[in-house]
Amino acid sequence: MKKLFFILPVFILGSLQLSAQKYGHINFGNLVAAMPETKAADTQLETFQKELVAKGEDMVKAFQEKYGKFVSDVQSGGIAPKDQQTRGQALQAEQQSIAQYENEVIQKVQEKRQELLKPIIEKAQNAIDEYAKANGYVMVFDTSVFNAVLFVEEGDDLMEVIKAKLGL
Repeated sequence: MKKLFFILPVFILGSLQLSAQKYGHINFGNLVAAMPETKAADTQLETFQKELVAKGEDMVKAFQEKYGKFVSDVQSGGIAPKDQQTRGQALQAEQQSIAQYENEVIQKVQEKRQELLKPIIEKAQNAIDEYAKANGYVMVFDTSVFNAVLFVEEGDDLMEVIKAKLGL
């Protein structure tokens, strides 16, 4: 019986402590999109992508010209069968090179995007961390993740205070 009197107050204090915890939520994607650094990064990324695509278009144009000349030479009979095979293989290799370049462009753009967004995301995350710690939040949920938070009771939307902290 004495144990019950000891355990009961500990249980009551523990449950009071749990109910006093603060929770917040923020749409992290919207926060990052609202930051001016993101707009600058998007502009940089677009320029980078245009440069890579322009190079790819030049490669395709050069290939099309070579292929057109090859077809013309074959149809006119002005090329020996052995040379046809050699030039055909060279054109196939060039076509594969173009396809490989297209894959590289996709990869390079993704890497550049991550490189440009990393410091922006870190800045936003640090602002959230600092605010949450300073104001006693136990958890801050990201509402931009689909189905991550379906219900929040007594949770605080931190978007405006974090925007203010970031000077937005």
